[in-house]
Amino acid sequence: MGQELDDTQRWTAKRKAAVVLEVLKNQTTGVEACRKYGIKQSELEEWTARFLEGGENQLRTNPREDRELYETKIKDLQAKVGELVLDRDILKKAAELQDREKRS
Repeated sequence: MGQELDDTQRWTAKRKAAVVLEVLKNQTTGVEACRKYGIKQSELEEWTARFLEGGENQLRTNPREDRELYETKIKDLQAKVGELVLDRDILKKAAELQDREKRS
């Protein structure tokens, strides 16, 4: 990253990743990064863990996020099918009642 950050800047995902990469690339130590950017060691450890987990997820055949989107879409489609089956059953029942009334 190379430049020190002032206290008014937000810790965006991009900035967190830059600090984590700085440490992972051995451009600085964790202790030096914490001191330089005014963050706690526990924060840096959490960012690093989340960063590595995210990288692992992207190397999966089906990343978790894709799987979650797929599962959500399936649930939505199942709900829609349920609605359509219910609509069909109602129309079928109504048609049966009309037929009975016509016969009477």
